Amino acid sequence: MAEFLVKIADERGHVSEQLEHGYSESEVRERVSQQGYLVYSVKPRGMFSGAPKLSRGRIRPGSFLVFNQQFLTLIRAGLPILTGIELLIKRQKDESLKAVLENVRDRVKGGELLSDAFAAQNMFPRMYTTTLMAGEKSGNLEEVLSRYIAFQRVAMSFKKKLLVSLVYPTLLVSVVLIMVVFLVTYVVPQFAKLFENLGAKLPMMTVFMLAIGTTAQKYVLVFFAALALAVFLLWRWKGTDRGAEFIDRALMAFPLIGEIRLKYQVASLSRMLSTLLQGGIPLVPAMETAGASMTSRKVLNGVARAASRVREGQGLARSLEEQRIFPDLAVEMMEVGESTGALPAMLNSVAEFYEEDVQTALGAAMALIEPILLIFMAVFVGGVLISLYLPIFTLGADVH
Repeated sequence: MAEFLVKIADERGHVSEQLEHGYSESEVRERVSQQGYLVYSVKPRGMFSGAPKLSRGRIRPGSFLVFNQQFLTLIRAGLPILTGIELLIKRQKDESLKAVLENVRDRVKGGELLSDAFAAQNMFPRMYTTTLMAGEKSGNLEEVLSRYIAFQRVAMSFKKKLLVSLVYPTLLVSVVLIMVVFLVTYVVPQFAKLFENLGAKLPMMTVFMLAIGTTAQKYVLVFFAALALAVFLLWRWKGTDRGAEFIDRALMAFPLIGEIRLKYQVASLSRMLSTLLQGGIPLVPAMETAGASMTSRKVLNGVARAASRVREGQGLARSLEEQRIFPDLAVEMMEVGESTGALPAMLNSVAEFYEEDVQTALGAAMALIEPILLIFMAVFVGGVLISLYLPIFTLGADVH
């Protein structure tokens, strides 16, 4: 998702700027307006935008998790918030996070709420600042921060497992691509020179392969330059409405990958909703916060529409069912949670079920990649070798 600087005014007329993540200016404007703010302007923030870059550097998730664990420990020990932040600044080794914490400290000293001070940094998840705000309003910052840390641990652990499962197939695909490029752009042209010196009549299969190799050798740099440009333009295009919707539809429609992607989104949404609801956030703001964090445009818009229906008095499960996006099992489990008054616990169960389902499906998909690549390499390399050595065998037979 792209980043946008949004200039807003609240119900008391207080004007401020905040950073929002979204797929387009119109989507961000509509989402912020639904939260009750008057939107003055929405400007994209990126390498080609004129908006100032507010972040001081990327905050590593690991450093952020450690900070929150230490911060929670200090609060439980009875230290005031400002004193706790001062101590953590002195011991902080991550320079980017240290600079941010210093700004947070100064803002809190100036009378701002802790949630507002973190939100002003424009680099922390909206879920985090919303959680802090709920803790401040309820007077139970320790509990809501503890729930957020638990969520962050589970989310990071799940992402790490997914990344680890992708390492081997990524390396395998990379090696296969390097071998294919080497064969086509170097080995085949070498044989072309050899056959040119021999002056022998070549089979059509060999002529075709040599033509591919010599052409690829001439234009390999142009091809990679065009590929890099295409990837860059695609990355820019996905920040537009049409681009984001097209790419999301393509991914969702792709066999197996689309199903895994949807299940991952459902798991993430369910866990975020559960954490926010347990922290005391009302259902509609919790849906808006969790929905804005979704990477799928289809799911993001579906949750936004469902939030509007919930605001009108309809139940969560029924509102999500109307979108025809979420799996029936997830909707049914949420409906049971609503009817029994145990929605947060049921949402956790939904998240755990689909996280396990994603890992199982991803493991099965990754298990198929190796034999498919090996078969591809056997067919491709075998075809190349046959086309290159066939003339040599023919010449040897003619000599005899």
